[in-house]
Amino acid sequence: MMLFSGTKGLPVVTADEAAELGTVEALAVEAPLGLIGHLRLSGGPARRGRAWLPWSLVRAVGPDAVIVRSAAEPVVSREPDHHELLGSRVLTDRGDEHGTVKDVAFDPATGRIGTVHTTQGNVSGHRLLGLGDYALVIRAE
Repeated sequence: MMLFSGTKGLPVVTADEAAELGTVEALAVEAPLGLIGHLRLSGGPARRGRAWLPWSLVRAVGPDAVIVRSAAEPVVSREPDHHELLGSRVLTDRGDEHGTVKDVAFDPATGRIGTVHTTQGNVSGHRLLGLGDYALVIRAE
């Protein structure tokens, strides 16, 4: 497992050419699926601003870099819905408070969320229901 906080600032590099596409700025989560959907990149030699890279192009995530398929195009046709998970308020589907998100552990091979670390304890990734501007909503135990 790897932590979201450990991916921020990692260079994103193509597998064959070792071309740097930018650095990881954030991870967009598809909460109901319990998966990372996209990487938000910043910087990069050929563009300014931010771009999105679908998680399906990721080949490996390690402590020093994110490796993506060669000739990966770090722009998606539509910007994915993205709400910052780290620091989000956590509520159950019954409306109970469960603190705020401190970090998230995920499988770097699949992008599957394993554990959400909150200020009130850990939450299994299979309990995620939705993420919006107001909060991360989880299934009550």
